[in-house]
Amino acid sequence: MPTRTRFVFLMHPKEFKEEKAGTGRLTHLCLPNSEIRMGKGFDEDETVQALINDPRNFPVLLYPGKDAVNLSESGQAAAFSGRLGERRLVVFLLDATWGGARKMLNLSPSLQRRPRIMFTPSAPSRYIIKQQPAEGCLSTLEATHELLTVLERTGLDDYPLPEQLLGVFQRMQDFQISCAADPARGGYRRHPYSAPAERVPAQSWARRLKYLTPPLAPKSEGAP
Repeated sequence: MPTRTRFVFLMHPKEFKEEKAGTGRLTHLCLPNSEIRMGKGFDEDETVQALINDPRNFPVLLYPGKDAVNLSESGQAAAFSGRLGERRLVVFLLDATWGGARKMLNLSPSLQRRPRIMFTPSAPSRYIIKQQPAEGCLSTLEATHELLTVLERTGLDDYPLPEQLLGVFQRMQDFQISCAADPARGGYRRHPYSAPAERVPAQSWARRLKYLTPPLAPKSEGAP
């Protein structure tokens, strides 16, 4: 599925090496204009730094917070489009647990200096085989889907196959659920997965999420 936007999935080593149902990898396989970079800090990653320093690019970080531009808001999206101009939009996504993503960001001042973007989710997470830590938290695949939907609505990109990502996501989960329901398999579950809407987020995570956004590093000269 071609996109004008360049998506860069910054994947934690644990996610890259151990996660068997990682949605970042699935998303990458659906988007030819994307790549995966593995690591914990990315200030020494030559590929990441080349994308950041290329004047033809407008590199941003998809990360929620009070300083993030909400592209779901028409006024903010219009102002963002004006800043983008004719440059190529490059979106960095941290692919890790929420706690892991914070640590990765703390190790990467160059990412902290990127303008941040976010969106207002159109639906809660569709993740059945995993529980999100709090309302509004999405998997990497779902976040990419939501972002592409907003980018198309604002005229910043095309989203030619809006059902592709969610379709792959559902098929992956259907396969996992079928395996879990098979008594002959080691991962057999006596009780089926509950629906995401029926789950109660842990209060401990609600408190922790308030502190996940690290302080912004001072903006460097020439940063967009």
